[in-house]
Formats: sequence, C-alpha cells, structure tokens
Amino acid sequence: MEEQHIKYYSHHLDKEVEMLVFGNWGYPILLFPTTLGRYYQAKDMGLIESVRWLVESGKYKIYCVDTIDADSWYGKHLNPEYRVLNHIQYDKFLKNELVPHIKHECNVGKIGVAGCSFGGFHAANFAFRHPEMVAYLVSMSGAFDIRGFLDGFYDDAVYFNNPVDFMPNEQGWRFGHMKIVLGTSDWDICLNSNLRMSGILNNNGIEHWLDIRGWEKHDWPLWNKMFPDYLSRMVLQ
Repeated sequence: MEEQHIKYYSHHLDKEVEMLVFGNWGYPILLFPTTLGRYYQAKDMGLIESVRWLVESGKYKIYCVDTIDADSWYGKHLNPEYRVLNHIQYDKFLKNELVPHIKHECNVGKIGVAGCSFGGFHAANFAFRHPEMVAYLVSMSGAFDIRGFLDGFYDDAVYFNNPVDFMPNEQGWRFGHMKIVLGTSDWDICLNSNLRMSGILNNNGIEHWLDIRGWEKHDWPLWNKMFPDYLSRMVLQ
C-alpha cells in the first residue's frame, strides 16, 4: 500500500500541517483523528490496515490530516472565544486550501470525510457546514455538541460550529446528494449523541443510515470493523 508523508503549508494557520496519504488513486476520503490524536493515529491503531484492500485496489485514497485541537476545542490555556476562533481558521484551511487541493489531485467535485469519536465531530461539522464540498460522511461514535468544551461561552461562531444547534434550522434539500452514516453501538458512550443527531436529520428529511451495533465499546475494535464495512457500501454501490 503506497504511503506518503506530506507537510502542507497553510496560509490560514501560518504553519505546516502534517498528513499521511495512503494509495495513489481512488476516491478521496479525508480522515480526522480522535481527541488530540495525530495524523498517524489511524495507521497506528489499525484503521488504515482494515481498509487495505480497498486502498490497494484503487477504490479509495485516504488523507489522514492533523488537527489543531490542542489550540482549539481542547485548548484550556486559551479563553473560549479564542478556542473557537482558532477552529474557524482550521475550517478555513480545510475549505480554502486542503479540500480544493484534494479535489484537484483526485479529479473529483466532492470528497468523503470520516472520523472516529472526536474525529466524527470534525467530519460531521465540516460536511454539514460545507455540503457543496462533501458527498460522503462517515461518523463512527461521533459526538455533535461542542458547548461542553467552552466553559459556558456562546456566540454565533459557536452556533455555526455546533451541528446540534445549526442543523435543525438547515434546509434538508442541501444534503440530498450526501450519503451519511452515523455509526454507534449499544455500549457506545456516544450512543445518545447519535440518536439525537439522527432525530435532527429525520426531522429535516435528510436521508442517512443510523447503524447501531450490538455490545461493542467506544474503541478501536469497533471502528476497525465499521470502517471497511461502510466504505465498501458507498462508492462501490
């Protein structure tokens, strides 16, 4: 399986962002790490290995990107207002720099986004904020309410980065093209978060698949089973 280590300079973040890219062709999936995880986490924890055959056969090309969580949502050394503003810069990096680069490199009009746990939040937040750029969303054990990270601080910037707040007021037709998977399990600490998000999507007439697996914990063994199953059902249909 072809693997590349890339340092991508971001003008919005004014620093290099590291990535691992797996595969040399195929439909692009932008994969976010879990809480405070790095770009190599998905490889280290077996998630990339779980989809090796899909990558090696040229079905997918997977971009594992770093986040700036330590200076945004988890940046307790910063005032909450600045945590949100830093995330907005990260979103601009994705929207204006990285995703256009991926689209051009893979010759596609839209990409897929995916993530586990807090990476599921990143994937969902980006997809729901920018549906014109995303065709596939895979959230595994994601949570979708960011307010608990901000010590009571709330403004419009928080609202527009908090899917449980802004999605009830969105127009469902904007997401009609998107294939959406919300994966969770009976023992998942984020089960209720996924039930809540599924209800919001249902109320807006947004088609999606809420996949609740039996007797699995919020951890990598669950996600390593989910990821190849979800990817094999999507572009290969």
